[in-house]
Amino acid sequence: MSKVPVSVCIIAKNEEKYIEECLKHLQPYGFEIIVTDTGSTDRTKEIAQKYADKVLDFRWINDFSAARNFCASHASNNWILVLDCDEYMTQMDVNILQSFMHKYPRYTGTMRLKNLVYKQDGSGGYGTDDVTRMYNRKFYGYENPIHEQICSKNISERDKEMPCFLIPAEVIHHGYAVSPEEMEKKQHRNLAILYESLEKTPDNPYLLFQIGQSEFILKNYEKAITYYERGLSMKPPLNYTYVQIMIISLARAYVQVGREADALACMNQYETQCKTAKFTFTHAAVYMDNGQPLKALLLYIKTTLMPDVDTLGENLLHCYEYIIRIYRDMGEEKMAAMFEDKYETCRKEKERILNF
Repeated sequence: MSKVPVSVCIIAKNEEKYIEECLKHLQPYGFEIIVTDTGSTDRTKEIAQKYADKVLDFRWINDFSAARNFCASHASNNWILVLDCDEYMTQMDVNILQSFMHKYPRYTGTMRLKNLVYKQDGSGGYGTDDVTRMYNRKFYGYENPIHEQICSKNISERDKEMPCFLIPAEVIHHGYAVSPEEMEKKQHRNLAILYESLEKTPDNPYLLFQIGQSEFILKNYEKAITYYERGLSMKPPLNYTYVQIMIISLARAYVQVGREADALACMNQYETQCKTAKFTFTHAAVYMDNGQPLKALLLYIKTTLMPDVDTLGENLLHCYEYIIRIYRDMGEEKMAAMFEDKYETCRKEKERILNF
């Protein structure tokens, strides 16, 4: 039995590049660690056996949810914390986590992932995503064969937003920091499963969103637009995080194909209902794309003051960069100088994460 009543569940296949660092970083916290291997032909299982409490085998059936639910079914604890092999936990406040578990037994836990990426110019960067990664298996389980989601076992609660707490941890995700060839291969793999799933449930807006995301990464922007528009036409609840990301992504795709006016119309349409830092930052960027820097400036400044500003990742650095640039273009050097210290703080934070 683990010292902390949490089981970390990890599924793996040919992850010898990452899994040792992932498991090493979990050692200080006293969690039970369960690794489910789905058919590795490298040293993944051998490495896992050095650190994990249980190493299991699961025959791969093109279904990530099935593998994750199998892994969780072998846990000694009801509270499940999910990680991937390429995610390294650099900080965790176990005392706060346990207080959340005690106070909110039917909540899920949201992890604020810092995703490392390689840019087209070869430089490094990072983005931030909030993902549901902790749950009590008595009340929740995984569904969807790919881009799997934690869902309530009570069917009557499926249309309600799941209550959640923010997991008090820093986790850095390395899996997006791959070559363009590796990323393309991954997206084609994802799309094969997504399109197969869509044939079974053609009116699923979440699947349409995920197809759009993969097509966007592959630079098939017109295709991405088709699926984003189709997903939004079904009017999924705007309080779902993926729906707001779908709106943001649609606007970005419009810009990529030279439809800047459509991008702005899209952002303006949802402005009063979407009040996140990511939405406001993108809205500002779209104003810039439409040649309206003053309106962009106001939204960039507003973004820096929003309560969820830490969800921006590296874009907070860009936010301050744009504010300084716009003020300087206006000849307002004193105003630009006011933001330089904040820019420098963000730059140092980026360096810390990239050099971890």
